[in-house]
Order: sequence, then C-alpha cells, then structure tokens
Amino acid sequence: MLVGLPPVVDERTRIVILGSFPGAASLAAQQYYAHPRNQFWRLMSAVTGEPFADTGYDERLVRLLAHRIGLWDTVAACKREGSLDTAIRQAQANELSILERHCPHLVRVCFNGKTSGKSEQRFRTAGFDTLVLPSSSPANAQMSFDNKLSIWKKIVDPAPG
Repeated sequence: MLVGLPPVVDERTRIVILGSFPGAASLAAQQYYAHPRNQFWRLMSAVTGEPFADTGYDERLVRLLAHRIGLWDTVAACKREGSLDTAIRQAQANELSILERHCPHLVRVCFNGKTSGKSEQRFRTAGFDTLVLPSSSPANAQMSFDNKLSIWKKIVDPAPG
C-alpha cells in the first residue's frame, strides 16, 4: 500500500484544497504537487500573487498557510501503479472530519479534480462552501492554463466570510 502525505493546515485555515492522492513524483519527494509539469504551484501563484516558483517547498507551505489555505487529499492510502487517479485501487479514505476539528475557521473546501470532487457533496451538506476545480495534473492537458485559472481564481475571489 502507498501512503499519502499529512495535511498542511493550521487553526487559521479558512480554505482547504483537497487532491485525490499524491502522484509518484510527489510521494518520492514527500511534497505536494512535486511533478514539474503539474500546474498547481503556477496556478496558486496566479491566484494568490505569491511567487511560489521562486521558493523552496517549505517556504511554499508557509506562504500558502499565510493566505489561510491548506492542502490535503481525500485518499489516505491505496494501491496504484503510476500516477493516474484511474489506477487507484483499494483506496482508504482520509478521515476528513479532522479538518472540522483542527480548522475551526474552515469555510471553503475546494477539490483539485473530479476524483477528489466525489467528496464534494459531503462538505456542501455539512454547510461548507465548495468548489470542484479542473485538475492541475499534467494528465488534464485538454484544458488550457488560462481556462483552468479562470476557475481556480474562485478559490479566493470572492473570499469566503
């Protein structure tokens, strides 16, 4: 079984972005969105105005949390060959109620792609503002960066609360 990464959240987190499960490059590096062609950090730079590409991973997380944005995944562990969500087998879900307990100011839950978006209704029913985003993965090449960005900007605009 492959095991995912821990949540990147704190008590000030107001927005969390949930992926499905880290790809092979991210697991090897033990970093969210480590694949060089994944557009996550580029999208977040455009959304927040932070130059994430110019910083190391630890600093990226600090800056993301400063914007009150956290990261995690919907899958805690699974079997998978490669990095595609369609190859995920025997998925074990993360205990997403952890977010409710550790992030008392959480108001918006965003989902990076359709696989993580399968959890959207649970959060919406619980009263959270939700947003399913087009995947930042290099596998989602049919959508241009600009088209993705127009939707990703909704993460913070309008800002919840």
